[in-house]
Amino acid sequence: MTIIPAAGRLTAVALALALMATTAPAQMHGGGHGHGAGQGMMHHGADGTGHDEVTMPGLRGLNATPGESADLMIMFHHFDTLYREVENLPNGIRTVTGATDPYVLDALIRHVTQMIGRVEAGDDPQIFIQSPTLDIFFARYEGLVNDIEITEAGIIVTQTSDDPELVVALQTHAAEVSDMAARGMQAVHERMMGGG
Repeated sequence: MTIIPAAGRLTAVALALALMATTAPAQMHGGGHGHGAGQGMMHHGADGTGHDEVTMPGLRGLNATPGESADLMIMFHHFDTLYREVENLPNGIRTVTGATDPYVLDALIRHVTQMIGRVEAGDDPQIFIQSPTLDIFFARYEGLVNDIEITEAGIIVTQTSDDPELVVALQTHAAEVSDMAARGMQAVHERMMGGG
């Protein structure tokens, strides 16, 4: 993966380590910046059979860190601050994703760089609600070329492959992410129920 931050180039590992160091576990509880996890959220299914949109347990994973789950929670709680553009390329995708809120933008940049680093290592976080579309990325990670550029506009990701199945998966996943950025957890619920 090539990462070009505003101040020059960093390796994926160096950037991921730096970003992980800034992810405080307190974010799981909405710590700081007036971004409380429970603001405007509701519990569904008091008997435990429904969805808990305050603590969002589905954002945890068998192999995910608390910081990774916290960043997902920040983005889902504040999805209305996200903006996104996707260009389907003949051999992949180019996306520009950002947030109007700097706190959410920080979480977004951490999430994207850490997830691409995980894909390049074949290290699936196994987030409980993650799309099955991601499975092929972790199985065939060597067939992907990933470039990340961090700019004032947000994070620009170009992912390409010579494998036609990976190209289809990249474009499908990009559309899923765009839907989540537009509609938040409702998009995930519909996908999981087979309606999206």
